Amino acid sequence: MTLREAVRRAVAQNPDVTLARLDEENARHGVQVAKDPFSPRIVVGSGLAYSNGFPMSIEGSAPSIVQARASQFIFNRQQSYLVAQAKEQVRGAGIDVANKRDEVAYRTTSFYLDAERAARVVALARKDADSLQTVLASIQAQVKEGRALPLAEKQAALQLARARQLAGVLDGDQANAETQLAIAVGYTADDRVRPVAEQRPAAALPESAERAVQSALETNKDLRKLQSQIAAKGLEKRGENAARLPRVDLVAQYGLFAKFNHYEDYFRKFQRNNGQLGVSFQLPIFSGPGVRAQMSQTETDIMHLRVQLNNTRNQISADLQQAYRDVKKAEMSAEVTRLDLEVAREQLSVYLAQMQEGRLSLGQVEEARVVENDKWIAFYDAQYALEKARWSVLRLTGDLVPTIEGMP
Repeated sequence: MTLREAVRRAVAQNPDVTLARLDEENARHGVQVAKDPFSPRIVVGSGLAYSNGFPMSIEGSAPSIVQARASQFIFNRQQSYLVAQAKEQVRGAGIDVANKRDEVAYRTTSFYLDAERAARVVALARKDADSLQTVLASIQAQVKEGRALPLAEKQAALQLARARQLAGVLDGDQANAETQLAIAVGYTADDRVRPVAEQRPAAALPESAERAVQSALETNKDLRKLQSQIAAKGLEKRGENAARLPRVDLVAQYGLFAKFNHYEDYFRKFQRNNGQLGVSFQLPIFSGPGVRAQMSQTETDIMHLRVQLNNTRNQISADLQQAYRDVKKAEMSAEVTRLDLEVAREQLSVYLAQMQEGRLSLGQVEEARVVENDKWIAFYDAQYALEKARWSVLRLTGDLVPTIEGMP
């Protein structure tokens, strides 16, 4: 896969993103649960009992064969605030989904770069081993001719063994990186995803760290989540305070009375079909100390979230400034390794020319080739460190996914 394909698949199928979306769906259902009391509820039931003497009521209702009851909130500020709080929680759950998407995208990008680096470094390590094998063969020939000591042969064999060991370790690192990348994009641990060889343009960063900090403070999802939690807690507090307010409910009931057990003997007028429709008014007079205690707890939670919000702002600013410093250090390191590589390549060209003139042996040339491969490894490491540092800045500013989606 290309980096763009890997990130796109990860944000669509990664299990962490899927779980966040399920939490968002549950939050949406919570709104319906909070709204439910404002919808009519109708219950129909029937019960039979033997009566002896005066027909006593069952469950506070007149004796009936069939009874239907309906109720609905008309005015209930406390429940209205619960509905508003549930809607705010849906917004917070949506922010969580976006935050988890960015987190998965950055993790996938890191795994992708690790797998890409591992593939290149393994190829160079194998070239090192091939070159050292040639060096060993050359020294063995010199030992047979008496032009080199047996110690030189042992040293060359040791270097070859170390190069093969390193190649084996790096091969394992490549397998692990490709497996982690497969899991990140939604495959199983038995699968492996290999990066496609591609030339990616350097990710564009904001003009300065100050501009990046300003952008991050405006769009950072952790901050938006905390702000949503503060808003939800504020609605919760207002709902607790609304417990002191009156409430109005719509009530209705119907009863079909039984015409037996001589009920008509005890009433001056007996009617089988009976109904009632009206409203119920409730005015709390004394709510007790619990309401005030709940409000105090909620206020404490709000203060805690505000402190956390300020701390997160400061941490984002510090992280972005450090991220920009990391980019600068990575750029300087990349430049040094580039120049070091150019020197090694030029030195190898000189050695090749000297070998053609008979002034240098093949073993010496192969040793210079090993040095060049090592410089290539350092160069790739510096390049990947620089790219990771750039993606880290974009992750903090919230521009990582849009930048990758916009790649050609």
